[in-house]
Amino acid sequence: MTEKQMLFAEEYLKDLNATRAYLAVYKNVKSERVASACASKLLTKANVKAYIEDRLEKIHDEKTADAKEVIEYLTSVMRGESKSEVLSLCGSGCQEVIEKKPEERDRLKAAELIGKRYGLFTDRFQIESEKEELSKLDQLLSDITNVAKGDGS
Repeated sequence: MTEKQMLFAEEYLKDLNATRAYLAVYKNVKSERVASACASKLLTKANVKAYIEDRLEKIHDEKTADAKEVIEYLTSVMRGESKSEVLSLCGSGCQEVIEKKPEERDRLKAAELIGKRYGLFTDRFQIESEKEELSKLDQLLSDITNVAKGDGS
């Protein structure tokens, strides 16, 4: 990949505007129509496309919370360890920033979301229904096995 192609890819990653990125890197091109066509062509080149996809994946990995991070955050809210900054009136029209722990409803919601994640609130009816279905499937499998063996009873 050439240096200009890499610069184009980096510029493109700023806002995913190929025409703007092309005009920024290739200063001799003045027409937006030409820049758009050339940018589209560059984006189809395998090495440029692979570079952009790789960089987008890294950006995504760095900026996106994974499941573990979400569960850890919900746990800290549920336990009241998380704090947020809020403005509070301190008298004659002035305000101060104070740290506030999560309210009870926020802690309850976090507990509910964690419970749902781990299936703590599964209805007993659903469990019993699944047990019945498994029992029927076991019986059916047993019948099929007997027929296959030639028992036929």
